[in-house]
Amino acid sequence: MWPPDLDALKDDMKITDIRDDDQLEVVLAAAVSFVERVRSGDFDFGSGPDTLPAPTPELELGTVRLAARWHQRRRSPDGLIQMGDLGTARVTSYDVDIDRQLGIGRFRRSVIA
Repeated sequence: MWPPDLDALKDDMKITDIRDDDQLEVVLAAAVSFVERVRSGDFDFGSGPDTLPAPTPELELGTVRLAARWHQRRRSPDGLIQMGDLGTARVTSYDVDIDRQLGIGRFRRSVIA
């Protein structure tokens, strides 16, 4: 069911408390908005023509995973994480599996205008 709700995000992240609900709602709303903008014309998100297909479960899961990724990424805004004696590690800004699920980035179909 579109759009994914907070419970779906919390279930996927295995979060049971309400401590971060406000932040999670903001991140989920941003992810939903991003997916609707990037995939507009491909799916019926409720405001387009009825001839388009409904969002798939794969698209919904990808949106939830994108929101989870953005929520976790806020802890390392510079893209690096300190690992004590081991030094630093780079945190990538994208996830190939999420891009593939959502059909974005290099997995976006060619669009001819």
